[in-house]
Amino acid sequence: MSGAPDEAQQPVHGRIRLIEPACTSCMLCVRECPVWCISLDSHTEPDPDVPTGARPRMVNVLDRFEIDWGTCMYCGICVEECPFDALEWDTAHPAAADGSADLHHGIAELA
Repeated sequence: MSGAPDEAQQPVHGRIRLIEPACTSCMLCVRECPVWCISLDSHTEPDPDVPTGARPRMVNVLDRFEIDWGTCMYCGICVEECPFDALEWDTAHPAAADGSADLHHGIAELA
């Protein structure tokens, strides 16, 4: 019996994927990232699901979510710390880039 783990049981990951509808813009991923490779911008709007006549409630709306793959060390802390499961590992890898600016992926590239 070898001491090598079964490859089928090993988690496979390439890049981090954003599940935009699940993101509440809580900023935990940004604060917990040890290299600060995540940028997030949001604004607040009245919650459309509040019944008429009820006290208004505000919700965060995600405007920008960006990961700098040139800085990211693929540690997965952001995936583990997200309380809303808005981040997950994907099997795809970030595409090669001609320059460092091309390694900044936003909502469209992360979805």
